[in-house]
Amino acid sequence: MSLVTFKDLCVDATDAAALGEFWARTLGLRVERLDDGDVVLRDPGPDPVPERTVWVNTVPEVKTVKHRVHPDVRARSLDEFPDRPRLTEPGQFHYTTLADPEGGELCVFTVDDVPSYRLKDIVVDCADYRTVAAFWHGLLGGTLTQDDDMDYAYLDEGAGVPFESFDFVPVPEPKTVKNRWHWDVTLDDGVSLDDLVARGARVLRAQDDEIGWTVMADPEGNEFCVFQP
Repeated sequence: MSLVTFKDLCVDATDAAALGEFWARTLGLRVERLDDGDVVLRDPGPDPVPERTVWVNTVPEVKTVKHRVHPDVRARSLDEFPDRPRLTEPGQFHYTTLADPEGGELCVFTVDDVPSYRLKDIVVDCADYRTVAAFWHGLLGGTLTQDDDMDYAYLDEGAGVPFESFDFVPVPEPKTVKNRWHWDVTLDDGVSLDDLVARGARVLRAQDDEIGWTVMADPEGNEFCVFQP
């Protein structure tokens, strides 16, 4: 049972147009430019899937540290990323880590059969991955699996989630800056913000005259935006 339903993804950018073009190609989405200079990426299919929407939002600050949240994507070949710096070598892992045009990390899994929507997972770095994984399992429902051999957890079939899983992995460094990737959720009927706070969330910014949502953080400070149903 879930308390919230996944709504969409958001990524910060200093150049929303350029970063949006890259992520549209990488994820298999179409670009829609907004009047304010931001970009939204939408499913191009005849019956678009709203949950596949990605908002590319302009921010003044540049990337300074490794992303604490990053996407895993599927591609037929690394040749699809000819100009992207490689942060790991092919064959070093079962994926290759690249940098997007603003230095953001992404992991590419090469497969023969690439779906139209290429996002595979969202990966969250954690100081205490069990706590963060349990928190999101409590909000999104689904199936939480603890991989004792690899020492990480993954959440499948969360409410409304249009990709394979959320992966929660341990890292030694603490969170120090606002995440450049985050996701939005919608409260399920009958659920209040207080219910999320009771599960370990905290309010960073309440809905006001400027924003139509509430900015919250999970137990390790990972930001997410909550919309009323």
